Amino acid sequence: MIDIVTTTRGAVRGVRRGAARVFLNIPYAAPPRGAGRFAPPEPHEPWDGVRDATAPGPNAPQSERRIGEMDMSAYFGAGWSRGEDYLTVSVFAPASGEGLPVMVFVHGGGFVAGSTRSPLYDGSAFARDGVVLVTVNYRLGIAGFLDLPGAPANRGLLDVVAALRWVRENAAAFGGDPSNVTLFGQSAGATIVGGVLATPEAAGLFQRAIVQSGSGLGAFTREQAMRVTEKAAEILGVAPHAAAFAGVPDEHLVEAATRLGGINLRTATHRDPLIGLSPFSLVLDTQPADAVTAGLGSGVDLLVGTTSEEGNLYLVPVGTYEGSTAADVHEAAARSHPDPAGLVETYRASRPGASHAELRSAIMGDTLFGAGSRALASAHAAHPGSGTYVYEFTWRSPALGGRLGAAHTVELPFVFDLAHRPELHGPDALLGPGEAPADLATRVHETWIRFARTGKPGWDSYDTGRRATMRIGTAWTQIDDPRPEERRVWT
Repeated sequence: MIDIVTTTRGAVRGVRRGAARVFLNIPYAAPPRGAGRFAPPEPHEPWDGVRDATAPGPNAPQSERRIGEMDMSAYFGAGWSRGEDYLTVSVFAPASGEGLPVMVFVHGGGFVAGSTRSPLYDGSAFARDGVVLVTVNYRLGIAGFLDLPGAPANRGLLDVVAALRWVRENAAAFGGDPSNVTLFGQSAGATIVGGVLATPEAAGLFQRAIVQSGSGLGAFTREQAMRVTEKAAEILGVAPHAAAFAGVPDEHLVEAATRLGGINLRTATHRDPLIGLSPFSLVLDTQPADAVTAGLGSGVDLLVGTTSEEGNLYLVPVGTYEGSTAADVHEAAARSHPDPAGLVETYRASRPGASHAELRSAIMGDTLFGAGSRALASAHAAHPGSGTYVYEFTWRSPALGGRLGAAHTVELPFVFDLAHRPELHGPDALLGPGEAPADLATRVHETWIRFARTGKPGWDSYDTGRRATMRIGTAWTQIDDPRPEERRVWT
């Protein structure tokens, strides 16, 4: 069955898939061409007739991405699907209804990969359960996040804000309530959500936010970002300015981005918040958590959390987990903290019996996600009347011989209620061999929807006294202030 909806720029034709009406590849901004790749997003030209929205469209220029022996194709997608008109959204809407909650998802991928085409972001289950789900493509890599003189910073984030404006103008046409919008994202997408939360221009565009394994402390300083810019300019043989980059083809920008690893971003005052895993992040004078401390985003309900073994994804698939030594643990701490010996001592004391591999993973996970998530939650909870909720996802994937565990990204199939998808199963797939617990997927998915509808996920709010945290796994257990000594050593 065909569905036609009229948006503010023109009519689009979608298709029915079970209980969902699906509209793919709807533009929310003009194609970023030439110099426009380094400019703020502009409105898309209206179109005549009915635009086909039944098939996936192009995505942001990117290289194929892998993590060792792990099959992450369901997460990253199939790479670059070429075409200029890629600042688009996909909409999954219920077959009927109006005034429904709207959820807007921002994908992860290290600021260099991912798109709405990835199988993990099929929003049919949200539509089935009465939610209008919108997924967003945004500029990546050099076009999206390289800090260039003559260009606005964080252009990928500006794209997400533009998509939120599109949602405000068009949600009702798909049955959604533009005054009940939840912005959520995972990994780089979650860090972007934290950045949008702290962006004054985004105020009023969304009422709730979910930060899944992001960081409120993950932004680069201008000095750090300029080191990446200078290296990119050197690789491309152009001046480090937007006018010079404007003439470089997308293919060359993508290839240059793959050669930006290994840049030393440590400065006299700052460490690399991404510990070398990506040369791109938000570039801000004030970290999102500090901006929230100052009051930005205080009127938005916030759900924030991590998985319990985030760091495993960066060690297990590449074969560096099991052979970890005491020197590796101290090296991870030295990249992460001004007192590495004290950090290691704290983690050894709070995790008695932990192996070198477990300690190394825990320190990496908190450096990348845990410390910044706690900082964001504490900053938000400090404002009276703020609804702040925290979780820790603990279910352990049996992938890679049972070693992957509750690694980064493992919660995503449960949020989207897609844990049954065959591409997520196998010895080297995200959820491992065998079946994942369907009841866990049902409950996690329902919890995210409950938060979008009501602003409350179903457990006690987080405050700077109790720090209530829901541990989500085969069993759900609320605890107060998990590992307080680790929290304090990061503060």
